[in-house]
Order: sequence, then C-alpha cells, then structure tokens
Amino acid sequence: MSDASAVISVNGLVKKFDDKTVVDNFDIEVPKGAIYGFLGPNGSGKTTTIRMLCGLLTPDGGSGTCLGYDILQQSDQIKEHVGYMTQKFSLYEDLTIRENLDFMARMYRIPARRQVVDEALENLGLADRSNQLAGQLSGGWKQRLALAACLLHQPALLLLDEPTAGVDPKARRDFWDEIRRLSDAGVTVLVSTHYMDEAIQCDNIAYIAYGKKLIDGPAKAIPAMVGLHTWRVEGPELASLSAALKGLDGVEQVARFGSALHVSGTDAGKLKKSAEPFMKDKRYQWTSQPAGLEEVFIHLMSGSTDNFTAPKVA
Repeated sequence: MSDASAVISVNGLVKKFDDKTVVDNFDIEVPKGAIYGFLGPNGSGKTTTIRMLCGLLTPDGGSGTCLGYDILQQSDQIKEHVGYMTQKFSLYEDLTIRENLDFMARMYRIPARRQVVDEALENLGLADRSNQLAGQLSGGWKQRLALAACLLHQPALLLLDEPTAGVDPKARRDFWDEIRRLSDAGVTVLVSTHYMDEAIQCDNIAYIAYGKKLIDGPAKAIPAMVGLHTWRVEGPELASLSAALKGLDGVEQVARFGSALHVSGTDAGKLKKSAEPFMKDKRYQWTSQPAGLEEVFIHLMSGSTDNFTAPKVA
C-alpha cells in the first residue's frame, strides 16, 4: 500500500465491457474505520468498482490492495474478509431469517455457528422474526437481514451498494445508526448512495460520474475544494426568476430546493454582480450561505459526459 494505514489503496483501476470503459483510471485510499461514501448517478461505475475491490471482478488495468491483499492476485483472500451487501436482496426468500443466516454461516465455515446466528439475530433486532420467511419481509427488514448476513464472519471491511434504496426514512436512520456503531468499533465501510442526507454522514466522499472520479476528500471539505458560492433566494414566482438568472455572467447553476432557489457559481464577485439587480426587488430575500453537498454534486455533474452516449457525427 502507498499508505500503510489504508484498508483500500488502488491506483489506475480500469474496467471495460466491450468497447465501453466503465471505470476509467480510478484511484482511492480508504483509511481504517472510515465511512467512505461513493456518490454518483446510475451507470457511473460505482457497482463495478466495488466488485473489483472485493475480488468479484478482475480489473483490466491498474493495481492495488484491499485489506493488504493484492486485488489482482489474491481475490479469494479478499472475499473471505469482506462483507458485501448488493443493491438487490440476494438471500433466499423461501427460507426463514434464521435459515438464511444459518446457511450463510455454513458457507463461511463459522465455528459454533448456532451461537453466532443467535447473536446476529439479537444484535440486528431480528430475533422475534427469526421464523418469518425472508420473502414476506418489508424492505427495511430485508435490509437488516442482509446486513446481518454480511456481518456473520466479522469482516474488517463492509462494501454496501445502495443499501437503503427503497426503504422508509425510519429504516434508513436505523441502518445508519448501526453503520456508525460498526465504524466506531473499527470496521471500515465503503457505501454507495444517492441520498444527500446519507452522504453527509460519511467521513469521506468520492464523486463518481460515468467511470471517472471527479473529486474526493473529507465530506465537510468538499464544497470548499470545489470553490462553489451560493445564494439562497426566497420569494414569489421563482420559476420566472430562475429563467432570468440562468446564463448570466458568474451564474453557473440555479437549482430549486423546496421553497427556495439556490444560485451558485465559482466566482463570488461575478455571481454577486449579476444577482445585485434582482436583489433590489423587495419581494425576494437573498441570503449568502455555504454551498452544500447537493449543490456541489449538481455542479460537478453538469460538466460530465455520459460514457455510453454515442459520439456526435460531424
């Protein structure tokens, strides 16, 4: 590893399917115990990257280590020490919760597996439902079961691919409470998400768009790294105001956030100068505020090109 404290350290990772480069020269360093977030639209290569890191896919280029094992030569060892939770529920719906966990414990060749399964049921709040068929569970309970299965062999690294997609806000909150507890206990977590309220819970974030990493760093530092400045505008007829602001010098982004507009740009001076004529309208309240992760995400995505878009013919 280039950093001895890094649980994941990869450089120049590349993966192609036919003539499309799905992951393009990807680098990442994930420190021990961190919650590291992957943020990006569908089709950006997040799942492909995760599968390369845990040994399920062989990279076409690049090198690196995961948990100290070479991702090209020691994929079997990586699989034994990683817990991987897929986007789609992948356990057996015609088995009970307990039967699913017992089966997974057998697969991992866990000693005293019945005791381990009992502890997993208790720790994830599944004990009272242990005899319920997995196929009868709601999305939130399926999520708990999948996480319990990932943790049976006490992995040092959790790879979570869109783990809270389709579950209710309460289940998402409970899930993140558990992830933070695991992180505090020293488990490293790499999680892909679309939700901004989840992204801010990550220690570090990497923005990925169409195979390329756009930026990564501490979650709180990302807006400053991009250098985005934002004005929040409240008032009537926001659609008309939005149309009037777009395209003005220094106004790089106008986005609706609930009952307000967020007007952003990387040149604070030009942005304010273009906004000043509109600030004289007493119907609107303009407030300067730090840019958030969602504004940054929209800004970064606006300059990205889908790698599956057919090239234009001259």
